[in-house]
Amino acid sequence: MTILESSAAKPEADWNVTMNPDDLYKTAMNIAWSFQYDMSGDKVEDLYKRAKQNQWDSDEYLPWDTQVDPSKPLINDRSDIYHQMPFFAKLSKSQQETFTAHSTAQLLSQFLHGEQGALMTAACVTHSVPDATAKLYAATQTMDEARHVEVYARYCDKIAIVYPMSLWLKALIDATLKSDRYEKVMIGMNMIVEGLALGAFNNMYRTTQCELLKKLTFNVMRDESRHVSFGHAYLGPVIAKLHKDEVEDLADFAFQAVSILAHSGTAGTIASRVDPGFMQVLENSNIDPDDFFKGLQEAESMGITQELPPGQIHSMKDLMMPALARVGLLTPTVRKKYEEAGIPVFDDPRVLQEMEGGHPVAI
Repeated sequence: MTILESSAAKPEADWNVTMNPDDLYKTAMNIAWSFQYDMSGDKVEDLYKRAKQNQWDSDEYLPWDTQVDPSKPLINDRSDIYHQMPFFAKLSKSQQETFTAHSTAQLLSQFLHGEQGALMTAACVTHSVPDATAKLYAATQTMDEARHVEVYARYCDKIAIVYPMSLWLKALIDATLKSDRYEKVMIGMNMIVEGLALGAFNNMYRTTQCELLKKLTFNVMRDESRHVSFGHAYLGPVIAKLHKDEVEDLADFAFQAVSILAHSGTAGTIASRVDPGFMQVLENSNIDPDDFFKGLQEAESMGITQELPPGQIHSMKDLMMPALARVGLLTPTVRKKYEEAGIPVFDDPRVLQEMEGGHPVAI
């Protein structure tokens, strides 16, 4: 029996045996036919061709026979922010090992849940975007996301537990799914959610010590780089032609979505007192929540949670905000909102452009 199996109070399979009524809702999204079947001849068509060429079969391509022991760290301890906390060094070896196993399981669970959200949003774009080439590309992204759900579900099965979806992540994806136009779905998905995912996958690829997880993450990340490129390639020209009031509406939607993420928890971590899953991680690790969050505050005051190890990417700074900037969604009006909310605005596109090339290493 592994650390995860022995200390887990209740697996996710038992928590979600019935559908929560709040998870069923109608949307205001329009469905758009397109009878102009000529390909666009632009970057969107190029992305569609790349997507066709880069489809991969997880059954054949990934080494599923790899033995995964969740009792051993799946990521390099030196790259984990929690291990840098002075508080962490005071824990017993058993607590450290158990927390490492469960916090990693919780992170991988968010990858899994997030990919299901991306699957649904990609399907929304497929039926709502009016451009024929964009529909074809969005269909390939829907297939990508289905494959991602499959591989993360299979990997989480190997580590024996799936934690519930973080409340802030669900709020972010729900806001995207409930939006009233395809441009907002693409902003929420291809710029914000996918930017979050691309950064997280890069960091996981750089730090994981598991051969299977490393290869899985690399291939998922290559798909995600196309998804982020689609947001710019298609939405940039669309937004440039909109009335300024419509642009401000889209910019405000992006701001509201970023705000959900920015205020989700503690900087640099996925720790949150209001997240049932993370609180379960602490309970399973026999760590007092008050002691843990005091230790996290201490680490923040020392700047530990603010700086990522070399080679890792800060999703909001390096990917999301530059993506919003280059399509014109950081208007003077909305920049003031970011400033008032205490959310730094970054628009340097270099890391974003490097990652869109499909490279797993930040510049």
